[in-house]
Amino acid sequence: MAKKKRKPRQAKADVAPGTSTTIAERPRSARSERKELVRQEREETRKREARRRVIRGMTIYTVAAVALATVVLYLNRPKPAESGPLPGMLTGEAPWPANTGRVGDRVDRLGLPGAGDAMHIHTELQIFVNGTLEWVPGRIGLATGVESPLHTHGKDGVIHVESETVRTFTLGDFFDLWGVRLTNTCLGGYCDVGSRWLRAYVNGELVQGSPRAIELEDQSVVVLTFGTTSEEPNPIPSTYDWSTLTP
Repeated sequence: MAKKKRKPRQAKADVAPGTSTTIAERPRSARSERKELVRQEREETRKREARRRVIRGMTIYTVAAVALATVVLYLNRPKPAESGPLPGMLTGEAPWPANTGRVGDRVDRLGLPGAGDAMHIHTELQIFVNGTLEWVPGRIGLATGVESPLHTHGKDGVIHVESETVRTFTLGDFFDLWGVRLTNTCLGGYCDVGSRWLRAYVNGELVQGSPRAIELEDQSVVVLTFGTTSEEPNPIPSTYDWSTLTP
């Protein structure tokens, strides 16, 4: 009786105990896991670099914005007062012209705000020298390319205050802008001597302090006199017909 031929056995792959993965497959699986870990680490590194770039960009933008703002503030800062006389100051005797030749330089030196409508008031000024009324000329503070917040239009002595900023303006500001010397004891080329003195009045009342400190207030009347008391107008002007005012 012929013996049956047995079929050759197929080699079984070794299987790790407790798993369904063959021993031959395990190295490939470990390599895959390592590749995945490397890929994840690279992805995290890429994300971290992207975040760093965003943070650096925001930092650079912020620094640039702060620097630009600082430059703008610096360029627009109020200019500090310089020492020495203002350019084009008149220290001679009356009458004094509008003196607009260097008014732009004086505006810059004084640091006055621009002309505007935020503040719009009027003060009337009269000047008497040795008993004679000296006209305050028109166009003070106005020149080609220059419009000061303090200015005059005609020979009515009315100081127009038209400022983009609400603030206190004084008679000293106006005379500095005009370019005519005004101190506690001098007006132009006239200075206290003997019985001839500089005096100031507001609405008919004698001012005890410095005439430079007189505030320009709406519809107030300021009178400056130089000379003896007997040469002063009597009574001292204290009113003005504001109905005649032209813009």
